[in-house]
Amino acid sequence: MESGIPGPGGVLDPDGAMDRMRAWHGRIDKLAADTKVMSDRLQQLRVTLVSDNGLAEVTVDSTGALLDLRLGRQVQRVQPELTAQTIMDTIRLAKAQLAELSQQIITETLGTESTASREIAERVGRQLRPDPDPGPDAPPPTRSHGWQGP
Repeated sequence: MESGIPGPGGVLDPDGAMDRMRAWHGRIDKLAADTKVMSDRLQQLRVTLVSDNGLAEVTVDSTGALLDLRLGRQVQRVQPELTAQTIMDTIRLAKAQLAELSQQIITETLGTESTASREIAERVGRQLRPDPDPGPDAPPPTRSHGWQGP
C-alpha cells in the first residue's frame, strides 16, 4: 500500500531539497559575479572616433555622453554647418560603435541564453544606436561632407 509520501528526490526528501537549494544558490552566486564583472567593464568603456574628414574627434563614455570634442585646424576653412553636421555624425558613429562593444561585453560575461542578458543588450542598443527610421523630414546621416583633409 502506498503511503502518499514521495520517495527519494521527491518534495519531502530533505537531502534532495538541500541539493537543489545549493545548486540554485550556486547559479545565483555565479550570475551575481558575472553581472558585477559586466557592469565594471561597461562602466570603463570609452570610444574615441575621428571623423572621416578629420574635422572632429569625439570621445563618448559608456552611456553615450560626450566626454571630449577636439576640432581639427581645418575647421576654420569650412562652413559652420559642415562642422556641426560632422560633429553630430561622428557622435552617432561613436555611439553605434559603443553599442556593439557593449553588446560584446554582455555576451562574453552573461552569454546569450539568459533573458536578462538579452534584455540588457536590447536596452543598450536602444539607448546608444540612432533611431533606424528618424522620419521623412530628417536629413539622412552622412559620414563626411565636402572637404577632405590631408
